[in-house]
Amino acid sequence: MNHSALMTSQPSAWLMQYSHYIKTGGKVLDVASGHGRNAIWLAQQGFRVTAVDRDAAALSILKNQAPSVDTQLQDLEQGYWPYSKEQFDAIIVCRYLHRPLLPLLANSLASSGVLIYETFMEGHEQYGRPRNPDFLLKSNELLISYIPFLKVIAYSEGIVEQEESPAVIQRLVAIKTSNRLS
Repeated sequence: MNHSALMTSQPSAWLMQYSHYIKTGGKVLDVASGHGRNAIWLAQQGFRVTAVDRDAAALSILKNQAPSVDTQLQDLEQGYWPYSKEQFDAIIVCRYLHRPLLPLLANSLASSGVLIYETFMEGHEQYGRPRNPDFLLKSNELLISYIPFLKVIAYSEGIVEQEESPAVIQRLVAIKTSNRLS
């Protein structure tokens, strides 16, 4: 793995486009942050960022790049959600899918908190990894998962042209309008 290429990666264009919905100076959780391309950018914008990932080496690189980012080593796929008692002004998920987390993310948003989510969907397997359907959203899956709980601000799905190769991506921006979920 080329760590230097990953460290210089640009943050998600989707995140940058919709970051103005995040409360100024707000508390942000970057789920499955990896080397922290999004966490670093968010910290540079003045947000208080917690970056969580199960890859200790990636978090170490992130911490060296952005000491103000709170890095937390957690495997979120082991059935334990360590943020059940916390509320975030924003939760960012980029290129990661673990379906049991979907409702937990909504519960961990503060009132007026924003969820900015983008990941691969069915059809992406023709362009590269992931190919396993467990890691590919079905059409409209994010929309269906969050529309009962959050106010959807933006949604898209389909082929996205990128520098390295095309990708089939699903994207959502949604706001929690109250502290209670229906």
